[in-house]
Amino acid sequence: MIDLSIIWNPDPVIFNLGSYPVRWYSFFWVVAIVCATLVVSRIFKEKNYSEEDFSRLFIYSFLGIFIGARLGHCVFYDASYYIEHPLEAILPIKFYPDNNWKFVGYAGLASHGGTLGLLFALYLFCKRTKIKFLNILDIIAVAAPLAAGFIRIANFMNSEIIGTETTLPWGTVFVQVDNVVRHPAQLYEAIAYFFFFVLIWTLYRYHKKNAVKPGFYFGLCIFLIFTFRFFIEFIKERQVEFEADMTFDMGQILSVPFMLLGFYFLIRAGNLKKIF
Repeated sequence: MIDLSIIWNPDPVIFNLGSYPVRWYSFFWVVAIVCATLVVSRIFKEKNYSEEDFSRLFIYSFLGIFIGARLGHCVFYDASYYIEHPLEAILPIKFYPDNNWKFVGYAGLASHGGTLGLLFALYLFCKRTKIKFLNILDIIAVAAPLAAGFIRIANFMNSEIIGTETTLPWGTVFVQVDNVVRHPAQLYEAIAYFFFFVLIWTLYRYHKKNAVKPGFYFGLCIFLIFTFRFFIEFIKERQVEFEADMTFDMGQILSVPFMLLGFYFLIRAGNLKKIF
């Protein structure tokens, strides 16, 4: 068997702009936002929505995802710490007992929190613009897997959300973590999400003139992403200590409601054989 194992130890910094380091993690987050924005912009134009509404949508979505992802991490994964250090939940700074502080960036972002934040932001957007909520959810759902794929590449570049030990030939040693050969779980997710994007985009283009029931693409998106997320967690290292003795980790528990919601909208769509 050919050994395809990777010794992974990238410099997290691409280059420096003066004293400010430009990191691979931030770079792929920007790529995720830009690519998703281009997809949504194209659909917006096809549906003859205004550029003003598109600009509003971008702002609402960006703030919803970022705030939700940050608060989701603080609440779901380390609530006790952030109750004692509330400013660190808001600011990209770590405070030390000797009154010193350090800029650390927003190191913790939770995808489930980001999804909830996005849904709430889109609800507010629709209340303001009078655009139907399910129509906006469907538009965002077409682009969401593309963005999610690039975000997982960002995690791979950051050597975080690592997989469990493996003997498979493509196992990866995350040198910045340890010397164990592990599943490159971030790449598994990235590949899956890019595939989901191609699938949903293809279905959207095929059914553009014969529109499916509102909510279908939203249901398909969250069902695929969070079902895959549920099962991929079995080959990921637990992210926080309290998960060590749990049968299902926090990521799996939080995925179940999204899976059920997605399944509901798929069933609501009607004859799936005809759609696919």
